[in-house]
Amino acid sequence: MFDTAFLDLPPLVSARGTVRLPGSKSISNRVLLLAGLAEGSTAVHDLLDSDDTRVMLAALEQLGCTLQRDGAVLHVTGLGGHLQARQAQLFLGNAGTAMRPLTAALAVLAATQGGAFELSGVPRMHERPIGDLVDALRALGCPVADLGQPGYPPLRVGDGAVHALHTARPIPVRGDVSSQFLTALLLALPLVSADGPVVIEVVGELISKPYIEITLNLLARFGITVQREGWQRFTIPQGSAYRSPGSIHVEGDASSASYFIALGAIAGTDAPVRIEGVGLDAIQGDIRFVEAAQAMGAQVSGGPGWLEVRRGAWPLKGITLDCNHIPDAAMTLAVMALYADGPTRLTNIASWRVKETDRIAAMATELRQLGATVTEGPDFIEVQPLHAWRAAHIHTYDDHRMAMCLSLAAFNPLAGGSVPVRIADPKCVAKTFPDYFEALFSLVEPLPGAVPVIAVDGPTASGKGTLAAELAERLGYHLLDSGALYRAAALAARAAGVALDDGAGVAQVAAAMALRFQGQQVWLDGRDISDELRLETTGALASQVSVHPAVRQALHDVQLSFARVPGLVADGRDMGTVVFPGAALKVFLTASADQRAERRYKQLISKGISANIDSLRADIRARDERDMNRSAAPLKPAEDAVLLDNSQLGIEESVQRCLGWWHERRPFGRLA
Repeated sequence: MFDTAFLDLPPLVSARGTVRLPGSKSISNRVLLLAGLAEGSTAVHDLLDSDDTRVMLAALEQLGCTLQRDGAVLHVTGLGGHLQARQAQLFLGNAGTAMRPLTAALAVLAATQGGAFELSGVPRMHERPIGDLVDALRALGCPVADLGQPGYPPLRVGDGAVHALHTARPIPVRGDVSSQFLTALLLALPLVSADGPVVIEVVGELISKPYIEITLNLLARFGITVQREGWQRFTIPQGSAYRSPGSIHVEGDASSASYFIALGAIAGTDAPVRIEGVGLDAIQGDIRFVEAAQAMGAQVSGGPGWLEVRRGAWPLKGITLDCNHIPDAAMTLAVMALYADGPTRLTNIASWRVKETDRIAAMATELRQLGATVTEGPDFIEVQPLHAWRAAHIHTYDDHRMAMCLSLAAFNPLAGGSVPVRIADPKCVAKTFPDYFEALFSLVEPLPGAVPVIAVDGPTASGKGTLAAELAERLGYHLLDSGALYRAAALAARAAGVALDDGAGVAQVAAAMALRFQGQQVWLDGRDISDELRLETTGALASQVSVHPAVRQALHDVQLSFARVPGLVADGRDMGTVVFPGAALKVFLTASADQRAERRYKQLISKGISANIDSLRADIRARDERDMNRSAAPLKPAEDAVLLDNSQLGIEESVQRCLGWWHERRPFGRLA
């Protein structure tokens, strides 16, 4: 997951390959609650690992459920409908799929068994309405106290006393604000159906009906067969009781599939985008996003658990669509509309306004940042095709779907653009798809030459490696430690018995290296050489082999391959002059030999390694002399490099100066 302040996406032009979707958020949290309420143990397969499921799991543990992991399988031992904890304070983040059903389930359990539970979340959760569910619970006879603004979390359900519930009469609930209110009651009321059937009546039009289909399907898996009369009346039979199905598999998230369906429709030109984990047999209503994508021109095929999508009509076709059946996935259509041949109008989406953010307002604002003409209303949005694209800093409002949807704007070269897109707070995707950007980047190809590169060059012991690593981490970019390549080549040559003054022999060994980087670890031919690479003696060996033109040529293509989406920070001695002469920012460190020797001496001593500063100073000067006077790529700053004397600077100050120069060169300006 990208844990950075922002993530810059270069202009992208094509997509192909396979993505495996994480489990459905809607199914995952419903299954967890059902397993937690049921008697016995349920083995849950393919559970989504995200912010929303983590808060649900934490709540179930507080309530007394037992959770045991066996590899990728989670075993949940439920309460059997009986409270073990009588009091708890539950923090549920911004997870509506946890807040609403837990409020209902704990309200009826607390009322009938005597308990009191407080439920709260992040500030945005305290702005998401829950009053219609609370009204239904109070009408049922459950004590519910507002702990903040009436009609919104935080709440306290139960007062410690036992109360008789009014289950003999129908329980009314509004259906036109959120289907989660009806889902919450459907999940909770089987717990109080021992003495007779329980009836729920929906007041007004029920929105997001496919999510109720998911709820009914999963209730049946846990032994509850709800009788439905249209979408207005639901009857839970007398004596209903949750029974564990033993094991259950969670489908891949159909809402998350929408981004990759759109990806195939926009950029799947040479080969399809294959989506695994959800297919045409999915129980989630958002699988009907396939129909909307096909209406816009996508070519889609599929079967049980898989889909394949490629571009059909181009430009895409503008459509008018009632999106009541796909409220979450419909957000993706608003971005697809930028690539259409005419306006796209999405209607019946009033529920967007009470989600993680006001999604109608947020979507309209961010599409306009890109240059689009957008009309919004209380329950609709209309988007015109976009031809004059602007580089945009997209705000995401702590809303995972805003980040994922708007990432598709990076394909603007396919519609006349050539601009990057900045996604603020990319880690917000952790709510449902923590590895979304990694999955996206594994499928895409950038516009040639569009991957941004920062080159950090300088003499030995100048701190370029530390600086480059910090910059890469702050920007979410790949890191190329070119020194590690040369050090590994030296070690490989020595292990093969090749003399380091044999340029051709070392080059042959270097070209055949099986080298793997993973975080701070480096493997050579399956052997972890991370510690050996950092030795002073290995650095001296690297300096010897780097003078050979044949070695430098052998490693040149390897270094170029590191320039991958979303970007690269490369450190070395010739990154800005030879390897990446077109780098958008070139930094050359100029600390003196004396300063570098003193810095290296302090580092070694702090690690308990004996060192002599005079020897270090002499070694550094000798290596400087060798590097500056070698015939192949001598050490020198590029003509357009920014010189940074970091003799007296700490790493953080050096990083901030470089980030400042970087922002000045980007079309977004500094972060707001």
